[in-house]
Amino acid sequence: MLIEPLKDKVISRGMIVSQTDFTITKAAAERIAFLQTAEGAPYFRVSVDGGGCSGFQYKFDFDRSTSDEDLTFEAHGITVLVDDMSLGFLEGAELDYVEELLGSYFKVENPNATASCGCGTSFSV
Repeated sequence: MLIEPLKDKVISRGMIVSQTDFTITKAAAERIAFLQTAEGAPYFRVSVDGGGCSGFQYKFDFDRSTSDEDLTFEAHGITVLVDDMSLGFLEGAELDYVEELLGSYFKVENPNATASCGCGTSFSV
């Protein structure tokens, strides 16, 4: 799948983040745009929380505002927020949207994960 490049750099809270730190596929952006219309929220947030089968889990939410800890990633006409603490776990990761016979879901390809559970939303580092 071809990924259109993000902006060269994202600047937030004085931090400069490379476009390769977190990427968003076109399929993910299209699904986010569709869901944003239903939710009425301008931002899609990806974060990492403690818990799940393997120690950490991905969390996907819609938000109406940003905070000082957010890094903003824009691709394919949508905006994704990642807080700076979560970016430590997501560095180099790719957000994708997958449609299969068994269902459709957001999928994070994370090079930092050393193990993950069967559901794909929980991982360990």
